[in-house]
Amino acid sequence: MEKLSQQEEAAMIAIWKAGKGFVKDFLEAHAAPAPPYTTLASTIKNLEKKGFVESRKVGNVYEYSPLIEEQLYKQKFMNNFVKDYFADSYKELVSFFAKEKKISPDELKEIINMIEKGK
Repeated sequence: MEKLSQQEEAAMIAIWKAGKGFVKDFLEAHAAPAPPYTTLASTIKNLEKKGFVESRKVGNVYEYSPLIEEQLYKQKFMNNFVKDYFADSYKELVSFFAKEKKISPDELKEIINMIEKGK
């Protein structure tokens, strides 16, 4: 699965949020500032070519639905992110955030509890 551009990711987030729909539906679900209609429509067509969405013609417009689950994309993205930036080590990732003071000791304890409980 290829990494999406920032614009494509924003469009996919809107599509996942809406579930399925038309470009106008995704404009409403898009984070502000939403792109122009034609830009979003073009981005969605590119996502279709890449296999992330499928379309169905309804009258003279297309209805789109995601082909890739949001959780699967996040999982692949995070795995690649950790591999590329943290030498494939989640320990290095957590260590980075601890050093940057982006995660508190209480949050780390919470994470440890989640791991120990198998969540």
